Amino acid sequence: MWTKQYGSTGKDISVIGCGGMRFANPEDIDASAELVLHAYKRGINYFDTAPGYCADKSEDIFGLAFKQMRPGSFYVSTKCGQPDGDDVRRSIEKSLDRLGVEKINFFHIWCVYSVERWKERLAGGAVAAALKAKEEGLIEHVAASSHMPGDDIRVMLDDAPLDGVTLGYCAINFPYRQAALDTAEARKIGVVTMNPLGGGLIPQNAERFDFLRGPEDKSVVEAALRFNVSQPAVTCALVGFSNKSEVDQAVEAVENFTPYDASHIKAVRQNILDKFDGLCTGCQYCLPCPAGIHIPAMMDTYNLRILEGENPEPLLGRLKWHWSVDPQTASACTNCGLCEKRCTQHLPIRERMKYIADIAKNAENE
Repeated sequence: MWTKQYGSTGKDISVIGCGGMRFANPEDIDASAELVLHAYKRGINYFDTAPGYCADKSEDIFGLAFKQMRPGSFYVSTKCGQPDGDDVRRSIEKSLDRLGVEKINFFHIWCVYSVERWKERLAGGAVAAALKAKEEGLIEHVAASSHMPGDDIRVMLDDAPLDGVTLGYCAINFPYRQAALDTAEARKIGVVTMNPLGGGLIPQNAERFDFLRGPEDKSVVEAALRFNVSQPAVTCALVGFSNKSEVDQAVEAVENFTPYDASHIKAVRQNILDKFDGLCTGCQYCLPCPAGIHIPAMMDTYNLRILEGENPEPLLGRLKWHWSVDPQTASACTNCGLCEKRCTQHLPIRERMKYIADIAKNAENE
């Protein structure tokens, strides 16, 4: 397995990481742990979990798998989303117990959806508690996990001595977070990417995204992963696995692969922008909104309607669980049109905003 150094930590991380929130049957801890072990045997050495994943079974699954791995041959990442320092400390101790490890290699300040929430983590003592645990040897490196825009993540990196950041990054949303990657690379901060396959949207809509493939790419999954890990700033792309064949597909995508050079990456990015055909790429040029609406989150969510049809539940769920945004805020749109004037893709943002506002209202009335 190809590895990259995680920032300036000196740790060599597999470019494909094993995410712990997509097990097919997390109630079957033994079978799920066997899947983790299969990933380990295929060369993956970075394992990411969190309290609450898979009905709070994920850390137990990884803990069982780790018992069967050689100590020192793998890295564990887990998280806590509480702002209070005492709660963070208790979470660290509980994770250590469930994971069965002496220390957590990468501990994340979790669920940072906005700069305001990040400030809560600072004021509440969460960051300080993590840094104290690092001094005591309970954790090795402090990182943060966030779905914020790249410029906001950059604010977070300015505020605390973080060793790394985990963020959403894929062929669909790369303009939205590029500023964070650029900052991390300049400061030698490790970057792990969530949702490199667009949360499953890319493989589920393989025909639509076939344009991602280059001459040497066998599938859109392979192309999407290669696009991701070819970015110089990206250390590792996390993939949530449900079965062994998914592990094999991801590993084989990067085996014997020479990263795309800068000119190829630039060409691929332009190809994506040229062929998105109505999908929002999250460039953020629509901002700021005079009404304070999180337009990129709304448009990212509308992408689901284009790709998956009229069912409103996935849209409302993505706003709630991925973005932590109330879909009813779409109704605050004043129809001023400034966002559409700025939009580089010339998308009908106001029309899409109304659609989201309508389904949110209907859901509330049901």
